[in-house]
Amino acid sequence: MNTIIKRSIPKPIKFRMRAVANRLQHIYYTWRLFGRDASLIPPLDRMFDGTRDYAVFKANGDEFLRYYIELCQLRPDETILDVGSGIGRKTVPLTRYLNEFGTYEGIEIVQAGVDWCQQRITRKYPNFRFQQIDVFNTYYNPVGTTKASEYRFPFDDAHFDFVTLGSVFTHLLPADVENYLSEIARVLKPGGRCMITFFLLNQESFELIDSDKSTLNLRHGAGMYRVLDTAMPERTIGYDEQCIMELYRKHGLAIQQPTHYGAWCGRQQFLSYQDIVIATKTAVQGNSRDAIDAKRA
Repeated sequence: MNTIIKRSIPKPIKFRMRAVANRLQHIYYTWRLFGRDASLIPPLDRMFDGTRDYAVFKANGDEFLRYYIELCQLRPDETILDVGSGIGRKTVPLTRYLNEFGTYEGIEIVQAGVDWCQQRITRKYPNFRFQQIDVFNTYYNPVGTTKASEYRFPFDDAHFDFVTLGSVFTHLLPADVENYLSEIARVLKPGGRCMITFFLLNQESFELIDSDKSTLNLRHGAGMYRVLDTAMPERTIGYDEQCIMELYRKHGLAIQQPTHYGAWCGRQQFLSYQDIVIATKTAVQGNSRDAIDAKRA
């Protein structure tokens, strides 16, 4: 009988019924998990920057807020730059932490993420701002017109206390990574901190990959980096740990030891899924942006 009734309902009505059901489900789960932050949470089909699950969305945000505070000593009154702010996954918890003196700038290559965050987060919290950057990425923004290796962050020198990049360098090629590190050093205040996630390749991760224990088969490539998919390298990229450490030193970013290794390669002791590197900008070291631009010219 139920089957006969379902078949008798016109498709447009079925579509509207499904949309209403999804909307009610969204309201129920977001209010249950996020309370007063429910209006900031996107529907599942808009979560392009990670697992499409409300509980995971909340756990990711809470996890990284904890790292910002406990590992990076983030204060409520500091200035933050989030490179790859996505659809607000790691931003929402910060709205409860920053005070009226703290500011947040999010830059993102996916326009849909920027639109959502501007409409939902900025409208409620004006000290949280978002902008789309027209940077090319084969996997996330194939219509972008600017190379990541040449992009200059739209902020003044020594502007931020803290810069964070979650799952950004795992999608950038070597020249892009170096340019972004130079830009991070440029926009950080002396003594400012940055927290960046990677898939770092070292003896332990290589052994786990070779023994098929890793969740990512990063076996393609050689030298500084390896990829999951040779047809689309930017889908997932892992970097030689020593090469990354050298780039940090080159650009005046002093790494805080130890690096917090992740579970991605199958290791038994880990902090998060990706590897986390935290560094501080030294007072005067590193290449200046003018020197880099002159070298390119």
